[in-house]
Amino acid sequence: MRRVYRVAWRGVQLRGMLWRRSSSGVKCVLTHRGEVLLVRHTYGRRNVWYLPGGGVHRGELPLRAAAREMEEELGLRDLELRELAMFETRLERIAVRLTCAHAEIADPSRVRIEPVEIAEAGWFARDRLPTPLGSEERALIGMLP
Repeated sequence: MRRVYRVAWRGVQLRGMLWRRSSSGVKCVLTHRGEVLLVRHTYGRRNVWYLPGGGVHRGELPLRAAAREMEEELGLRDLELRELAMFETRLERIAVRLTCAHAEIADPSRVRIEPVEIAEAGWFARDRLPTPLGSEERALIGMLP
């Protein structure tokens, strides 16, 4: 199944290069007592640490997409997500209208990664983030109060 994700990711990149229309995506800054949850994917740049997130379906509200993605990827339900920012950017050569959301996680043991999509997840102090980081991650984490 991981191979399917890898092939699909290449298709998304190709579509992004050929079809200049912007997609919509979400990234979530999940925190627990000052630490931030980062993930490495099983597709794309697999050595890079990212904030969890994903695509927004047509007609779906960004915060609803964020909640769906957190449930699919990390098994987290009933998060109190709040929007931090929305802006246009390019992620991996794909034009994206990106919404960044934040939620504080009371119990980090609730995180259950979906192993087909997520290779690894970890909690990191904001001043000790791992490398390499995705292109937007440091700036998005920096939006936290």
